[in-house]
Amino acid sequence: MLTATKFDINKIREEFPILHQDIQGKPLIYFDNAATTQKPKSVIDALSNYYLKINSNVHRGAHTLAERATEAFEQTRKAAQQFINSPSEEQVIFTRGTTESINLVAQSYGRTFLKEGDEIIISSLEHHSNIVPWQIVAAQTGAKIKVIPIFDNGELDMEAYQNLLSEKTKIVAVVHVSNSLGTINPVKEIIKKAHQVGAKVLIDGAQASSHLEIDVQDLDVDFYAMSGHKVYAPTGIGILYGKKELLEAMPPYMGGGEMIKEVDFDVSTYNVLPYKFEAGTPNIADTVALRLAFEFVNDLTKKEIIAHEQVLLEYGTQQLSSINGLHIIGTAKEKASVISFVVDGVHPYDMGLMLDANGIAIRTGHHCTQPLMKRLNLEGTARASFALYNTKEEIDTFAETLEMVIERLK
Repeated sequence: MLTATKFDINKIREEFPILHQDIQGKPLIYFDNAATTQKPKSVIDALSNYYLKINSNVHRGAHTLAERATEAFEQTRKAAQQFINSPSEEQVIFTRGTTESINLVAQSYGRTFLKEGDEIIISSLEHHSNIVPWQIVAAQTGAKIKVIPIFDNGELDMEAYQNLLSEKTKIVAVVHVSNSLGTINPVKEIIKKAHQVGAKVLIDGAQASSHLEIDVQDLDVDFYAMSGHKVYAPTGIGILYGKKELLEAMPPYMGGGEMIKEVDFDVSTYNVLPYKFEAGTPNIADTVALRLAFEFVNDLTKKEIIAHEQVLLEYGTQQLSSINGLHIIGTAKEKASVISFVVDGVHPYDMGLMLDANGIAIRTGHHCTQPLMKRLNLEGTARASFALYNTKEEIDTFAETLEMVIERLK
């Protein structure tokens, strides 16, 4: 494992095999980390080891492999509890990712406790995954959705948020870090104000999990959702944290094996937390590997990661700002390592294709935030997003190549 005593970027990059290849004949520069992060060897080895040595279903068998699989599976729950500072392991529910976590809360808590005339508050910064589930449950229950506006720099209008809150507000669901603009929202303040009117709060932590310290107890958040693949773990595994009293009051999201205590043709009784919400055979291998991703991040420490990524953000902003005709979209005072931008007279998709031809991977489009793009009067942006293994040298190459691409496209 890496040592936390020194943030050695060369040593860190050695842990990510995928980075050491050529794309279109050029060394890969991977700046699409807001979409998904790459995986260190320890995570990849954990997947291989699971299938080579301990593959078995969990919680069911009395044989050795089943015991080993169950132990490895539950070790990850313990690691997740510590990663977000949950009061207990039973408050950590495994899901397929942030999207399923939000849908679970919307359909279990929302559909049970919302009624006609109740209000759900979301923000203009939300990913579609934190919009559509609430639209569905609002249609089912008669609740209404209200939206916190943003300023042109990508920050939430907190005065407008305060004015939206009322005794009708039952749920506030907002993103911790904007995937499109990098804005870090003042979620602790958002939660406090929501609780003052008796509302429950869900925070979409998909982007925050790899860039910020997460402490659900300090935040006093009711629900926190995150995805493993945004924090150097495999795809298909995520976490939902919930306050115990809320989770216990919620009905199961899905029915099947594992989530039951007793089954009869007339009636069934449900299992205890967290298993009540984990129907069927889970994604065992990716769950086991998630623990190694947490360990990798913890070994480096979030403090060192945050400091490194902020250096990249500031340097990248400086380099791109010097390019004629380029406009950075999203200039909030508090930002994670995401730079969205547009260039006069150049379509983002065309830039993305030509950058890829030079081995540079960025994201282009609306980033699953179409309402946000509409608010900004844009069809989409180009987005460069940095992670712990990126370097200033990569940013230099990116900026130089981008200038060349823009010149050719104009």
